[in-house]
Amino acid sequence: MDEAGMFLVIYGVFGAIIGSFLNVVIYRVPRGLSVVRPRSSCPECGRPIRPWENVPVLGFIWLRGRCAGCKARIPLRYPIVELLTAGLFIAVGAHFGFGPTLPFRFFFIAALIAIAWIDLDVRIIPDSLSVGGIAVGLVGSFFLPVSLPMSLLGVVVGGGILWLLAVGYRYATGVDGMGGGDIKLAAMIGAFLGPLGVLLVLFLASAIGAILGGILMIAGRAGRRTALPFGTLLAPAAVAALFAAPIFFAWYGEWLKTVR
Repeated sequence: MDEAGMFLVIYGVFGAIIGSFLNVVIYRVPRGLSVVRPRSSCPECGRPIRPWENVPVLGFIWLRGRCAGCKARIPLRYPIVELLTAGLFIAVGAHFGFGPTLPFRFFFIAALIAIAWIDLDVRIIPDSLSVGGIAVGLVGSFFLPVSLPMSLLGVVVGGGILWLLAVGYRYATGVDGMGGGDIKLAAMIGAFLGPLGVLLVLFLASAIGAILGGILMIAGRAGRRTALPFGTLLAPAAVAALFAAPIFFAWYGEWLKTVR
């Protein structure tokens, strides 16, 4: 195996380990529990999980998807999050290469995965992840292609657009249509991707939401007022934009030249 292949293996193993930690974050943070103490245990019977049972993905396979004590089913979320994080870390490493920007991009991916799953599960986006992510994104602007002024503008554009939409919807309907967590998440995405990047993310997330909502309505599983967890839509859109935004805006710039 050459050096590039070795790095990809390292990224994948590291991603799986981070994914295992994200499972702790996804379960504990919404419940106000520490992600450090106590050690991992079965939520059904309280049996501590032994180190070899906690190995990402392999532990799930070894236990055949059940607690070794009470035999309660282990949610499929655990290996899925571990594999997803590992795969995305490999993709980020392969696409952007090794360098000082990599830890910030890894953090961005990890935060998005945790936020998406928490929002899907309990319909909240913890400030510790979104607001903390804004801070990391602003620091990362000293290393990432997005400069500090553009990072700050991305925070204002991302959070500001969703705030205006939330205020307008509230004024028009008398009910809340957008949570503060979504606003802070959009601001975090803007800190990492800048104003143009977060605009692309908002467009993609809205398109995904419209398509998914239409499918659910046709299937009779949703109505016009059914609320979708927008954070769970913003997260995959942000991952897509992380890879595609430079290509998209380069293409868009060339297209503008042809129509002028």
